[in-house]
Formats: sequence, structure tokens, C-alpha cells
Amino acid sequence: MIEITPEQNDLLALCALRAQNKSVDWNLIARTCQSREALDVVLGGDLPEDSAVARRNQPLLREALSFLDDARARVETECEAAETAGARLVTVLDEGYPANLRVIPNLPPFLFHLGDLEERDARSAAVVGTRNASEDGLRRTARMARGLLEHDVVVFSGLAKGIDTAAHTATVEAGGRTVAVMGTGIAAKIYPAQNKPLATRILESGGALLSQFWPTSSAATWTFPRRNVVTSGSTMGSIVIEASATSGAKMQARIAHEHGKHVFLLRSLATNEPWASKMIAEGKAVEVSELTDVLELLGNAKRVQQAGQQRLQLALAGL
Repeated sequence: MIEITPEQNDLLALCALRAQNKSVDWNLIARTCQSREALDVVLGGDLPEDSAVARRNQPLLREALSFLDDARARVETECEAAETAGARLVTVLDEGYPANLRVIPNLPPFLFHLGDLEERDARSAAVVGTRNASEDGLRRTARMARGLLEHDVVVFSGLAKGIDTAAHTATVEAGGRTVAVMGTGIAAKIYPAQNKPLATRILESGGALLSQFWPTSSAATWTFPRRNVVTSGSTMGSIVIEASATSGAKMQARIAHEHGKHVFLLRSLATNEPWASKMIAEGKAVEVSELTDVLELLGNAKRVQQAGQQRLQLALAGL
């Protein structure tokens, strides 16, 4: 089975707990279980966070702990699936947990990944947009992705059709690094199936596939909004190329703003979509027409890494 530490095993077991067909809030687990001492407190039935979410989850946790053996069995099954897929694990307990993710409030407790997670991923941008992209949108995506990698910016996207596919493909073809944040488990079938060859190319080019879900989890309507959270959280900012008012990319723009990340909306998008022009008018996003507009605001990755390490050290100190 994939090698995991006792602490990682306990964290995964807390995530696998079920009672009344519900799980304890995973983001709550991630925020509160970043040390051995904190794990022991939660395994004892207490949630140290003083919040409405913690108070709602407290009774559920205590009830679910009576099924801890079942949870540990689930963890073993999922880790076996991850091992079969060749995946690795990183959790909020580990120094290797992505720095950008550690500083958001709704961070995932664990990530399974194929390919390496690297320190340079801290200087990254998400390039996202609609699945039903126009030819102009696809060209703008490819141009943006190539420009980012020329300035050592890692390109993140969601492996979906349309803009996401164009972002990953352009980066791979230009010899850059791209990370695909999946809406499925790392050992499940690639979704959409047509992007299975692209996923292989990403790994062969030195990129990575990343998933916050149990390895065997298949695609579902609720997994993609959560995927957007991690795509935003993993980067310093999100660049939206094309997106309608009902697009998941619009949701990611909102999430990125809530995360305190940069939100970049192409001028063509702001011209054609009222939601985009509204975000810009409200100061929640920046209209961009040139790559330099993005690069000037992305900032220094070292600050993000330092902030992430500071969060971990505070957690280890019990603060």
C-alpha cells in the first residue's frame, strides 16, 4: 500500500468518518488538524475551532467516531487504489503541502497527485474559461499560456474541454509546466474521456495531475465547484478568458476574489459579459489586455511560501 505516516492515516480516517450519511466538514478538518496534538483532540471528539461550522459538526463527529474502524478500512481501500495508479499523497500535516493552498480558509485536507509537486508552483496562474470556447478564445488562451511560461509562471487549469484544454495543450507544446486540477479521483477515469491523452502528455512533459478527492471518486455535479476552489487556491491568481454567466469559470472568478487572489478578466470578456464588467467596476477584478498587466500584479512567490510556512509553524505550535 502507498506509504503514509500514522498522522496522515489519522487525518484520512477523520475525513472518511460517516454518520447519518454525512461527513464531518473537510475544510474544518483541514484547518484544525495540522499537528499531532490537534489530531488527538479531534479524535477525542472535540473540535477546537470556535465557529458556527465547528458547533454544527461537533455532534456529528462524536457520533461518527463510533464508526472509526469502518473509516480506517475505507482509507486502506482508497490508498491501495492510489498506489495502483502510481499516485502519491500530501496533506496539511506536511511541509510539501502547496503554499498557495495553505493560506485559504477552505483548503482541502489532503491531495493525491501524479507527477511531482514543486516549489516553483507557488508562482502560478490559473487559466480558465468556458467549455464552449470560440476560436478567438482558444487563440487568446494559447497566447496567454505561452506568455506565462516564458516568464516562469506555472499554468494551472481544470482539464475540462475548451479553454482548459487549450491552456494545458499550449503549455505542453511550448515545453512549459502545467498542473491539471481534476474533478475526479486520481485513480478514476479521466473526465472528460477525450482528455486522457492530454493527461498523459502533461505527465510526460514534467507536469502534474492533482486531486482533492478520494482516489476512486468519479465525476459528479458537486465535484467541479470544489475543483474550482482548489484551482483558485493553488495559484496566485485566476485569468478568465471566456465565460458566460452560468460558466464554472465565473464561479472561479468569484472564489478567487474571496480567497484574496488576483482576478484577471480579459478585455474581450469584460466587453461581452455584464458579470465581468460588474466585477471590474466593483474592484473585484482587473481588466487585462496584455500579458504584462498580469505579470506586474502576480508578485513574488517567496511571500506566499513564507506565509504558508508561517501558517504551518503556528499550527504546530498550537496557535
